[in-house]
Amino acid sequence: MVTATGYMRKKQMRQTTDMFIIGGGINGVGVARDAAGRGLSVTLVEQGDLAGATSSASSKLVHGGLRYLENYEFGLVRESLMERERLWKIAPNIITPLRFVLPHHKGLRPAFILRLGLFLYDHIGGRKLLPPTKRLNLRKHAVGEGLADKFGVGFEYSDCWVDDARLVVLNAMGAQELGADILTRHTFLNARRESGKWLVSVKSDAGDIQEITASILVNAAGPWVDKTLAGCDGRQQNKGSVRLVKGSHIVVPKLFDHDRAYTFQNADGRVVFAIPYEQDYTLVGTTDTPFEGDPYSATADDAEVEYLCTAVSEYFAQPITSDQVAWHYSGVRPLYDDGAESASKATRDYVLDLDAPNSDAPILSIYGGKVTTYRRLAEEVLEKLEPYAAFDKGPWTDGAPLPGGDLPGREKPGEALTDFIAHVISAYPWLDTLLATRLACAYGTRVHVLLDGVQSLADMGRDFGAGLFEREVRYLQEHEWARTAEDILWRRTKRGLHMTAAERDAFANWLGQAG
Repeated sequence: MVTATGYMRKKQMRQTTDMFIIGGGINGVGVARDAAGRGLSVTLVEQGDLAGATSSASSKLVHGGLRYLENYEFGLVRESLMERERLWKIAPNIITPLRFVLPHHKGLRPAFILRLGLFLYDHIGGRKLLPPTKRLNLRKHAVGEGLADKFGVGFEYSDCWVDDARLVVLNAMGAQELGADILTRHTFLNARRESGKWLVSVKSDAGDIQEITASILVNAAGPWVDKTLAGCDGRQQNKGSVRLVKGSHIVVPKLFDHDRAYTFQNADGRVVFAIPYEQDYTLVGTTDTPFEGDPYSATADDAEVEYLCTAVSEYFAQPITSDQVAWHYSGVRPLYDDGAESASKATRDYVLDLDAPNSDAPILSIYGGKVTTYRRLAEEVLEKLEPYAAFDKGPWTDGAPLPGGDLPGREKPGEALTDFIAHVISAYPWLDTLLATRLACAYGTRVHVLLDGVQSLADMGRDFGAGLFEREVRYLQEHEWARTAEDILWRRTKRGLHMTAAERDAFANWLGQAG
């Protein structure tokens, strides 16, 4: 399975496939897994790394989107809320419950509006496991410590946290285990209809160009959705078009010691989150900025950093400043252009555009979508494509665990994760508790594959710093398509945030020499 370099062996690309998917973000891999599980042959190509753009640059939440209620997107909120606990059960190692504190700002939304919104949030989505909303006296509760004196009343509600990049990788692994070809570092060039099929041209990272015949084409290219569509049979765009909106986040040394997150209302009508992140940090985001250009070039500019610092400083007794930012990241959201007057008002719901003139070879393009709704989006994609495909079975992903997510007792996912972490700590006593906990959460039951045959810390190989060992790196190369230092340090492990600059450079140099 593994070459001498440690990378996943590149098997021969199949020449014909039932479904060809363009894009290795959360929507693309979600469709690939669902379709492969229904018996279709599937080929997915991604021009860079899995989750290499938008899907690793989210706020790391599985949530209903409380703010979307103001835009009357009740259907989206309900669907998202229903998906929260479904996703928690199929990936309990990378999805965990998170309580949010929403301070009442007297100059903004009235308290009764907040109570009404949270009442709907509690009751329209079939909540069963997560605790309900409650009112807080911020002057007496620990979560009020550190907030400015003017905030005396708040509300606490439930959502979930997720490691977004790992969610993408695990769906890709699940798709591959069901027979899908997942080809990273492969660029879609163009496609044309011929004799009722699609002829798709793809260029590998080595520069080789291959042509694949496909019955169905799925355009899940995210911010590149319109550009991709323009290369398909001479089409220029779908009935709608994509609206590119940049969302930026900053990471600062932790601003509070408890385990809650905050939802802060802002004077412009938006909200900003402050979320515990990687033990020692707080994640703050996000922005909504119109974007033009190459999505790979997106970065948090000075104005966005200042916006986030100012928004959070409105609530904390001690303001934060840009010189505290340890890291920042940006992603470009491919929203459906519904004509909204501002980026923050544009719909966050997904739109699926199917084109199959005269029952010719179909292409389905995906606009928008959220991490939270990816599984349901995939089901709807396949519902639309059912007339053009021969499925072995119907919808199946509700309740089917992702790789590593099959924890014992996962019907109670919170307890299941606690018990599994304890099991890993006991099974590998030579691991320190923090490292054992991180590996248990990142890999779930697949941690036993990672640690197979390892009897001591010495067997883990070179220590690159921040608890990253050679054994884990090899696992990521062999099982998770990791190739570069960025793939490993910033997407799959987040160890880059904890390492020194010298350690990051040394790792990149080692990886280049080893690879």
